[in-house]
Amino acid sequence: MNLWHDISLGKNVPDEFNTIIEIPKGSYNKYEIDKETGLIALDRTNYSFAPYPFDYGFAPQTLWDDDDALDVIVLTTFPLNSGVLVRVRPVAIMEMTDSGESDNKIITVPVEDRRWDDVQKLDDINKHTLKEFKHFFETYKQLKGSESPVIARGYKDKNIAIEAISRSIKLYKEKFGK
Repeated sequence: MNLWHDISLGKNVPDEFNTIIEIPKGSYNKYEIDKETGLIALDRTNYSFAPYPFDYGFAPQTLWDDDDALDVIVLTTFPLNSGVLVRVRPVAIMEMTDSGESDNKIITVPVEDRRWDDVQKLDDINKHTLKEFKHFFETYKQLKGSESPVIARGYKDKNIAIEAISRSIKLYKEKFGK
């Protein structure tokens, strides 16, 4: 089974959608979907001693400008395991550029965790948490010696996240015909 192509995005898209967790919160390893096998594989260990401050994954049957599935940050109470399918709802988007390409992240909360019911939009997310996310992405590759930095351009609200989700579905259908 290919986790990118064989798992449905869900029934209530874009208000809720399925996400496959690649990287658990607190991990020092970067896992990602292997495009050939559809399994989650170790990409690398972090270049710095900074763990992922969130659960991180992708939305199945989507495609973004970097030719990968749409990236998803999941705000969780407890870390989720790699490979777990979680139904989420979007609350914001982080606009980012990595190696000169758009690499935006949809910020979501789990539908099945009532602790996140009050987080409905960008303004509901703790401001310091947003600063931590930005700092993580802007620094986690620095020791790699990359010539092309990651630039976190900022955050936009839920309506822009929903537009990005819809666009990623369209791009996926255009490329893969599903």
